[in-house]
Amino acid sequence: MYKLIAIDLDGTLLNSYGEVSLKNKEMIKKAVARNIEVVLASGRPVDSVRNLANELGANHYMICGNGAMLYDLTQESIIYENFLDINKVLQIMDICEKNSIYYNIYKEDRVLTKSLNYNVMFYQQENANREDSKKTNIEIVENMYEYIHNNTDNQYLKITICEEDKIIFNSIMRKIKEIKDIEVLDVSHMSKKIIRDGTDEVELKYYYTEISSKNVDKWFALEKLAEKLNITSQEIMAIGDNVNDKMMMEKAGLGVAMGNSAPYIKEFANDITEDNNHDGVGVAIEKWTL
Repeated sequence: MYKLIAIDLDGTLLNSYGEVSLKNKEMIKKAVARNIEVVLASGRPVDSVRNLANELGANHYMICGNGAMLYDLTQESIIYENFLDINKVLQIMDICEKNSIYYNIYKEDRVLTKSLNYNVMFYQQENANREDSKKTNIEIVENMYEYIHNNTDNQYLKITICEEDKIIFNSIMRKIKEIKDIEVLDVSHMSKKIIRDGTDEVELKYYYTEISSKNVDKWFALEKLAEKLNITSQEIMAIGDNVNDKMMMEKAGLGVAMGNSAPYIKEFANDITEDNNHDGVGVAIEKWTL
């Protein structure tokens, strides 16, 4: 019997348009009704994950910033955190600025960016269909250096770097990996998302990496929560699609990969469900817990 289900968001619970299907909602609510703890585990900031958690009724705990923060929604408090040091933030920014590479910084409650592009453009598309209280907080900052220097007490979850050209992207990755005491997400495939422009659909395609503090992983945050709830790893079911879900899929009692996962991610899972545009999360929950 699985007592906790950890679910990734982008590429997993959310479809290519950033929406949660009716079946996914129904199965999550049925699991919650059976006293199964459903935990959203995402790279997103607090407010973005909170909105979805409340909508689904999975609103006890959530994992943000790929495991940089474990948050108690009932108490509105941080249970566990491993934030990115401001000096590391400045080092990474310096590399990106000198090489004219697009990046954005995730604080605990918002995404900082110089312009709406790549992943932030996708968040903006999601926001267009949501009421103000449920939007991902995006702050456009013209002078990022000045902002960071003047906000030294902020809690930084991660930095995302995006680039369309693979050669340029790989060159930046080599420079970033020279920085000590950080985790660099090694994503070997392009991100592909769809945004609507009137009646047209526009595909966003780009290479990306996510950089966080050393020893940040969704699984480490899940271990903290499991200990708090007196749940063993064998009683955890983890559903994901990407390399930042790899460890939780490996370590959980049941690891489920989405049908849209890259082949090298599927190798680490116990089961493969439908893709994120065909209710993959709902199908997995129904199969293994209901």
